[in-house]
Amino acid sequence: MMDNASGTDAFYGGIPIFRGFSRLMDPKLYARLPDDWTIGVADIVESTKAIAAQRYKAVNMAGAAVIAAITNALDGREFPFVFGGDGASFAVAPGDLGLAREALAATAAWVKEDLDLAMRVALVPVSAVRAQGLDVRVARFGPSANLSYAMFSGGGLGWAETAMKRGDFAVEAAPPGTQPDLSGLSCRFEEISSSRGVMLSVLVLPAKGVDAGKFRRTIEDIVGIVERSPGAGRPVPSDGPPLRWPPQGVEYEARAARGGSLAKRRAVVLAFTLWAYVIMRFGIRVGNFVPSDYVRQVVENSDFRKYDDGLKMILDCSEELEAELTKRLEAAASAGILRFGLHRQDAAMMTCFVPSAMRSDHVHFIDGARGGYATAATALKAMPI
Repeated sequence: MMDNASGTDAFYGGIPIFRGFSRLMDPKLYARLPDDWTIGVADIVESTKAIAAQRYKAVNMAGAAVIAAITNALDGREFPFVFGGDGASFAVAPGDLGLAREALAATAAWVKEDLDLAMRVALVPVSAVRAQGLDVRVARFGPSANLSYAMFSGGGLGWAETAMKRGDFAVEAAPPGTQPDLSGLSCRFEEISSSRGVMLSVLVLPAKGVDAGKFRRTIEDIVGIVERSPGAGRPVPSDGPPLRWPPQGVEYEARAARGGSLAKRRAVVLAFTLWAYVIMRFGIRVGNFVPSDYVRQVVENSDFRKYDDGLKMILDCSEELEAELTKRLEAAASAGILRFGLHRQDAAMMTCFVPSAMRSDHVHFIDGARGGYATAATALKAMPI
């Protein structure tokens, strides 16, 4: 078995971080996952029904919980992951596989008991992906100097998700009452209203059998359109997302906490979030914690665009930008280059993973607040393959 210090950390940490999202399709940025690694995938069963019942926040909390649980199980060691709105994907070295399996199983049990959602989870060997003639390659994109996010290519992640939905490579949920370590998982910010006109969820996948060069050039063109727009479509305003007390996510944070009854955890979370709200509201410096620095990092660290076998973005854009993107995507779809799904809404939401507010590498996952990626995926599935 591979030693942890020479496994996940050594491989992933050795991949150079690239800056500038427009470079995301450069194949030289992506490194092949080792053959003995494993891909983890998780999603919410029938997430569209949960979203129809306006349970957007619960769905997002479940997806982010996977990443929080794995990170905590690995004692904060770096590993590649991607948040998908109603789920998440990641990859681990052999030495971390047992811990990841336990954390996944515990998260599935917690999602069922505390969020009343069904989560399916699977662990798929990279070797099984390559046996299908596909690959799993990973890059590290740095949206700021604070941290990096993983990008996946090669088609293997998409195949693993499909295999999971068939019931292959399934990980059984842990017994009822099993609690994953979700320390640092929170959702204290309010919804972020669009300031430019529309909050647009964008999903773009390659059409079956498309020439890789054509798809790459088209994605680069689409990203270029967005990059030229104000703020590159970033949905989080420069002064940070709205903050109120009590936050809308109190109940979810209480359920994610450990120790004592739910009522006690709820009271603790209410007290702590009040203290945090006062500090943030009045800009009170506490030791080395500077509220203005933290807000700036929240903005810079927001995960609003990514690539995992397809382009995913949550954009705050004008009607003109939406029309330009739609026209370009429709033309590429007609040419057999890609498939896409778009979803309009009036706001975005943020789910946070902050193991320590004293560090600058806290992670903030963005999704649309009225269906987001999951609803865009429904539109994409309606397109011809």
